[in-house]
Amino acid sequence: MRVHRLITSSAIVLAASIVCFAGKEFTMPKTQAAAAYPAHDYHSNEKVTVGLDPYNTPEKTKVFVVNYRELDLLPVLMVISNDSDSPISLTDIKAQLVTGDGTKLSSATEDDVYRRISHPNASGARVPLPFPTGGRVKGGVNTKEWSEITNAQFKAKAVEPRGSQAGFLFFDVSDVKDPLKGATFYLTRVHDSNGNDLMYFEVPLDKAQETPKP
Repeated sequence: MRVHRLITSSAIVLAASIVCFAGKEFTMPKTQAAAAYPAHDYHSNEKVTVGLDPYNTPEKTKVFVVNYRELDLLPVLMVISNDSDSPISLTDIKAQLVTGDGTKLSSATEDDVYRRISHPNASGARVPLPFPTGGRVKGGVNTKEWSEITNAQFKAKAVEPRGSQAGFLFFDVSDVKDPLKGATFYLTRVHDSNGNDLMYFEVPLDKAQETPKP
């Protein structure tokens, strides 16, 4: 009887876990104005702020369906707040993470992330993207993973006056032991409403692990 109850209980727990995982879907975390994040850079002349929040801890990464840590991808939430009276353009932005030892990491494209999930051992080789199906297929991604990458990545092309835009950047840190230690983030090619370049944004990540202000 005890063995039967133990088996039954274990089966219930396992089934609940499977249902829970199967039902998990990505939801964009609630964000704040860029200045609320400890790691940020504010340009007083243009009244634009870039804030960063790396998702590199087990607690933070619970928001995702994909285990990016196992894939050596570092998700970094980027928030851009525009407190000016004119829109800014993000159509040509370039994001770069420079580690403490000087390694320069460019943010991955959406296709790059898909390929890493589909072929984690491809070593950067360009392979065709599979069409997502309901379940995982060999060398493919499932619909929830596909949806997560599509919805999580920073895709804003502009920030309206008195507004903010947010999304995730992903960096390939497979060859970096401690990517955030002594690291600095750079964002360039942000343009004002007249097409002029804003001064580049420089965000030291030493304070990135602190809790954002409420």
